[in-house]
Amino acid sequence: MQRLSALDATFLEVEDAVSHMHIASVALFEGPPPPAEQLRSMVLGKLSLVPRYRQVVRRVPFAAGRPVWVDDRHFNLEYHVRRTALPAPGSEEQLKRLVGRVMSQQLDRTKPLWEMWVVEGLAMDGVEQPWALLSKVHHCMVDGISGADLLTVMLDLDPHPPAPTSEGWRPHSSPSSAELLLHSLLGDLLSPLEAVRSLRAPRALATRAGEAAHGLLQMRGVVEPSPTSSLNGPVGAHRRWSFARARLADAKNVKAVFGGTVNDVVLACITSGFRDLLKARDESVERVVRTLVPVSVRAPSERGTYNNRVSAIFAELPVGIADPIERLSSIREQMADLKASNEAVAGEVLTSLAGFAPPMLLALGERLATRVPQHNVNTVTTNVPGPQQPLYAAGRRMLEAFPYVPLGGHVRVGVAIFSYDGRLTFGVTGDYDTAQDIDRLCSGIERGMEELLQARDGVGPRSPRVTRRSSSAERRRSARSRLG
Repeated sequence: MQRLSALDATFLEVEDAVSHMHIASVALFEGPPPPAEQLRSMVLGKLSLVPRYRQVVRRVPFAAGRPVWVDDRHFNLEYHVRRTALPAPGSEEQLKRLVGRVMSQQLDRTKPLWEMWVVEGLAMDGVEQPWALLSKVHHCMVDGISGADLLTVMLDLDPHPPAPTSEGWRPHSSPSSAELLLHSLLGDLLSPLEAVRSLRAPRALATRAGEAAHGLLQMRGVVEPSPTSSLNGPVGAHRRWSFARARLADAKNVKAVFGGTVNDVVLACITSGFRDLLKARDESVERVVRTLVPVSVRAPSERGTYNNRVSAIFAELPVGIADPIERLSSIREQMADLKASNEAVAGEVLTSLAGFAPPMLLALGERLATRVPQHNVNTVTTNVPGPQQPLYAAGRRMLEAFPYVPLGGHVRVGVAIFSYDGRLTFGVTGDYDTAQDIDRLCSGIERGMEELLQARDGVGPRSPRVTRRSSSAERRRSARSRLG
């Protein structure tokens, strides 16, 4: 038995009838689609590398501890690897609607929390018999970074890999309720000891505490409500999904001319998308769109560990800036300030402290947090770097992959970004009833990249003008003053 971390358990507790906490990717492959038995054989040969795929969540009696992972005695691969087909002509719009429907359904808690859907009948220009692979995994199993690692594990780096072999897996016996309770009580006794052990490095602990305190001070601005918008409000159980495309080389070229990072360029494109979306809704753009940006705090030594090691920072997308270069400059300065403010460190420390909370109180607090109207965050934006070499499934090359990010609380639109083999893709999730126009956001993202490329061509190789960096507090005061 292995207990879920406090953060992993949180993703279980916040899930309710309308907040589905699964993440996903939609990968497009060249054809033809592999036979069912061949694909199942490929997946079966990799399951020894991802033990969570054959485990289920068991709750501790009386909510006396966090849930634990145990082997599924009734594991059946055919339940998890599924097939479906689009009606002719199999357009991208039909694929988007299918993904929205599949992602509107919660994963069965009595089984391992993942599904794979082979989607046949897709039509793509210049590709013979293309097909899609929809991979759906509960967020309590992986965060975005480890999810990208998982994709690499399940797929192949070579179109002709060795034949997969089954290792003859046998499940461990299922623990009794008494064993679960005893395991939880022992774990609670050991947790304080782990905290005491950290005192062996007092200098590192003091440094960490100072960084966290500084970060908490910087996060105080998030308490200030953001302007009201149709981006926030009650959400239903059903989802819409769409996507946008760009090239990673274009983002790097823009970065080389105007400075900053690829992530800054990506956020500038997303800002353009939200600007177009708000204008199409006849809402004022003289504001900012505040986004939660998950940040990986996973150490290099932790790669390949399938759990959640993620914190967050809060950025303000300057949708009120029409000029693409000024928009990028504003984001570049803001992100540099946020990185220096240690907000992510503060978020990680707060998450770690949750591990010492009584499980029943932790669950109650998380559930209350998702039910209180959220006036401080308008959207979520998560960027995950993927592998930059081709991947294969059953000998078929993966052409591109699009991410899916869940919605929670009162956030009606979320954006995920994924890079693979020189491609940059954006997956946009929307509430089915209140975000029917997310395609406008996607077209605005692509237009934002085009504007930056045009500006790059106009600027040429010279260095951009350097201006004084304003602080996060100054930018927030400026945004509020524009709002009156």
